[in-house]
Amino acid sequence: MLTLKGKTVYLRALEPNDLEFVYAVENDESIWQVSNTHTPYSRFLVRQYLENAHQDIYEAKQLRLAICKGQDFPAVGLIDLFDFDPKNNRAGIGILIKDLVHRNSGVGSESLELLIQYAFAHLNLHQLYANIDVANQASLALFANFGFEKIGIKKQWNLVRGIYHDEVLFQLVHQPTSVSELTQQF
Repeated sequence: MLTLKGKTVYLRALEPNDLEFVYAVENDESIWQVSNTHTPYSRFLVRQYLENAHQDIYEAKQLRLAICKGQDFPAVGLIDLFDFDPKNNRAGIGILIKDLVHRNSGVGSESLELLIQYAFAHLNLHQLYANIDVANQASLALFANFGFEKIGIKKQWNLVRGIYHDEVLFQLVHQPTSVSELTQQF
């Protein structure tokens, strides 16, 4: 079971008892534009998803981890690698901190750092990308702080409550830092 530990957070695989948390996230219309959700999910569908969450990233093309604080088991957020492309060594990355009390507290930064390190060191990815609404200043700043570069704007990309929103495309290309890391790529 995958667990990534930082100073104040740890990322862990989803568990069956995450049902209510994932159900609440997937059905919270206020964050649908962030999660690219369009319709509600039933507990039955979320339970089925959790039962298959053990799939390897190479099978599922996705890795979703629960973000936990300290030694607390309950999740405070989710962080994903999606559209995993092992041929081209890239994946999308996204993060969601559910409750306002945990936002702007360093949880997102530490979680993103852990997953970036995992993606480059263990999955040998060459690049990560993120799609972020232009109005989501907190996420834009978070990803920029980790070296993601704005490489484009998708104009009128997402329709949210009858209004089209632009979306920023961020990219982080991994630069090997050592000769041994460089030779691993070939």
